[in-house]
Amino acid sequence: MLILLAAIFVLHIIAIILLLVATIDNAWWMTETISTDIWGRWILTNGIWNLTDLPEGSHYPKEYLQAVQASSVLACIFSIIGIFVFIAQLFTLTKGNRFTISGIFQFLACLCIMIAASIYTDRFHIDEKEGGYGHSFILAWIAFGLTFISSITYFVLRKKTA
Repeated sequence: MLILLAAIFVLHIIAIILLLVATIDNAWWMTETISTDIWGRWILTNGIWNLTDLPEGSHYPKEYLQAVQASSVLACIFSIIGIFVFIAQLFTLTKGNRFTISGIFQFLACLCIMIAASIYTDRFHIDEKEGGYGHSFILAWIAFGLTFISSITYFVLRKKTA
């Protein structure tokens, strides 16, 4: 049982790290000279990367961008709260009970990052000919899968020892 709890803890930590990297790093959309994230755009000029604001208009609708930003940050917050709740439940939960609250926080994190990545996929870079999704975007989808697996595990897991 101790090995299972340690594996679940490690899975949760990996999911948190991936969520943080996906939210903070600047690689949601990449071209040869542009690297875009949900906070700004880096443009390569004369061998130097310069941070600029995201363009406004139909390519970057402000409401959708704010929804992506908020959902990404909420996913990180819910996942971090979930790990603390899991640790607290290890010591306070009685034998035979499930880690439901931890599962709920992980499921909320899962939904939030799915919403962020889905909106980004649907609303941004629709008609751009160059470039592709960067590693942060891919990490967001991987984090979605890990948080989903983690949440299901929490819902199924019962505390067998004190």
